[in-house]
Amino acid sequence: MRPDALSDLLRAVRIRGAVFYHVNCRSPWSAESPPVGEIAGIVLPGCEHVMEYHMLARGHGWAAVQGEPPVRLGAGDVVLFPHGDGHVMSSAPGVTPIRREADWVFATRDTPKPMAVAFHHGVVEPGTLPAFEIDTEIMCGFLGCDARPFNPLLAALPRLLHLPAAQAGDTVGRVIDLAVAESDAARPGSGALLERLAEMMFVDAARRHLDSLTDDASGWLAGLRDRHVGRALALLHAQPQRDWNVDDLAREAGLSRSALHERFEKLLGDTPMRYLANWRIQLGARLLRDTRAPVAAIALEVGYDSEAAFSRAFKRLTGQPPATWRRARAQAVVSSAR
Repeated sequence: MRPDALSDLLRAVRIRGAVFYHVNCRSPWSAESPPVGEIAGIVLPGCEHVMEYHMLARGHGWAAVQGEPPVRLGAGDVVLFPHGDGHVMSSAPGVTPIRREADWVFATRDTPKPMAVAFHHGVVEPGTLPAFEIDTEIMCGFLGCDARPFNPLLAALPRLLHLPAAQAGDTVGRVIDLAVAESDAARPGSGALLERLAEMMFVDAARRHLDSLTDDASGWLAGLRDRHVGRALALLHAQPQRDWNVDDLAREAGLSRSALHERFEKLLGDTPMRYLANWRIQLGARLLRDTRAPVAAIALEVGYDSEAAFSRAFKRLTGQPPATWRRARAQAVVSSAR
């Protein structure tokens, strides 16, 4: 397989998905979600960064974040809020929303998920409406990932990411249909399957956003799409342990040293070697968290010639030595499981 920097990054930052609410609505309806930071510890404990998403199984609606125009949604559409913004989902702009308070999320945290929720005429209640009364059906959930030490994808995504069904073929439609079916059936293993579906939907969203970027776009995804910078990123991700220098990287990417440096900074706001250093630390952080390998072994695996060099670089980016960072993450996992 050819190098795939997007897959590498998604693996390194540990995407986690969940489908929490199976919402059925009768117009008029409107629901306001708080900034996800207010409920992140309840819905996905232990995740550094949490974002919310909605998949429309049928009907239509509108999605809006403050400061931006509302977006119309149709059946098969997906909308994500990658930066965790508070937002409103509604049958039409201007309908007074019911706010989903953090206390309500906390009070229902032990209810089996996905939890059925009904919205109708200013009323929200657990359960479902009679089938003939439902005009809109939505699967709602959350995605979590690591934000630190290094996750350039988050900054490359907009506050509201709308993925129209018309641009997705029938792939996402099948995912939404399967999510609804699994939610209704509540069979053994449904929870795990729904988590994987949410994760698959996010990967598809990132790819579709990449494909939709304009020629003047910047950011990590724009760099990935660029012929030469994308090649350089693929090389750095495929061989992070290699003793890279800008001359070697530029030659293999098909540019001069100065051209690669300029293009990299223009698209990513970073230099190739600084990007490599940050990527090595992210890989090292994953190994510290997920394995019991000694720090010295991890240092060599991610491209440092000594434990001391790795520790200095790790502390510069995270503020902590590797061993301290590892202990803190282990304690956080224990705390989130209580």
